Amino acid sequence: MKEKKILPVVIVSAAICIICAFVISGLYRSVHTRKDKILVGMICDGDEGTLYSQNFYQALSSIQAEYGDRVKCDIRSNITADKCEDIITELIDEGADLIITNSYGYGESAKKMAGKYPKVQFVQATQENANESPVFSNYHTFMGRIYEGRYIAGQVAGRKLASLISTGVITKDQAVVGYVGAYPNAEVISGFTAFYLGVKDQCPSAVMKVRYTDTWTSYQKEYDVARQLIDEGCVIISQHSDTTGPAVACADADRSSTVFHVGYNQSSISIAPNTSLIATKIEWTPYLKAAVKAVLYDKKIEDVVKADIHGQDAGAGFDEGWVRMLTLNKAIAADGTQEMINRSIEGFKKGSIHVFRGDYKGTDPNDISRTVNLNKEYIENKNQSAPTFCYIINGISVEN
Repeated sequence: MKEKKILPVVIVSAAICIICAFVISGLYRSVHTRKDKILVGMICDGDEGTLYSQNFYQALSSIQAEYGDRVKCDIRSNITADKCEDIITELIDEGADLIITNSYGYGESAKKMAGKYPKVQFVQATQENANESPVFSNYHTFMGRIYEGRYIAGQVAGRKLASLISTGVITKDQAVVGYVGAYPNAEVISGFTAFYLGVKDQCPSAVMKVRYTDTWTSYQKEYDVARQLIDEGCVIISQHSDTTGPAVACADADRSSTVFHVGYNQSSISIAPNTSLIATKIEWTPYLKAAVKAVLYDKKIEDVVKADIHGQDAGAGFDEGWVRMLTLNKAIAADGTQEMINRSIEGFKKGSIHVFRGDYKGTDPNDISRTVNLNKEYIENKNQSAPTFCYIINGISVEN
């Protein structure tokens, strides 16, 4: 009888032990789910010598310094959009766990390949198609709120113009800004509009001329366009293009013209020490570091990154260190400029600066029936990380 009574107890005890073993095993796996090593493949439209792509190289260098041998990087440079799919295939054949693409032009191909390779994570900079159908859980987009940096860069330029006016170097009517833009898309238009509104905040009489180069990476075209603007009397030259051409044009002209440069992506002070005021950039490291960490620990990227999240898209500004102002050239900047920069950065962090607001009206150059009135604030990056403002406002003239 004792044996019959003991048997059920033994069976129940054994069952409990088996269940506990499964639970413990599952918990162990959940805690220890991580990859020992990953391969990160990066596709760039430029190389270490181009200002924009250089920032991505720097981001990966920072990541490798943190993770050491756990992260191996394979960077492919100067890749045209039509070659993107072939390069992605090569990287995946090598065992890539994460693919980074840095140019808007790669977006269509990168998303297509994400659908083909669901076990590989894809992160695409400056695009807005992650949340468009079809949505792939392994395809993500990201970008910093660069209009914040451009607005402050514009304030720096405007303060310099106001100083030149107050000291009699130029008149109010001569406060003309020239801007070298790559293409007439929303990213460029939003950027030069934010810059112009920053200029106007400090120098109300300023106007701006914009010229497009229809390329991101032609040093000669950027140089030539900048020289044309200088010859037409522009006192400030800024840019949304990827070479040092505009900075060098200002340096070359500085003995014969009153002209100053405001850069993008990297500082140009070493190139143009007498004319380069400041530069701003998107800091790609916070997002890419979060993406690498997510892949290493088998987590969703949007659960790791600190940013404004819109589905599969992420963006942030000064608040999360995604946008930076680079070194101010105090030797030529107007008095009080650094203090103004510090106030404005804090203003963006607190949400107290409203860039796209004021007595301005604009028209979409691709559809003149679409207009905007900035007496009602336009909220940039409201629903996505990529810029959407695409209107030419009064005070800005554009020539292709």
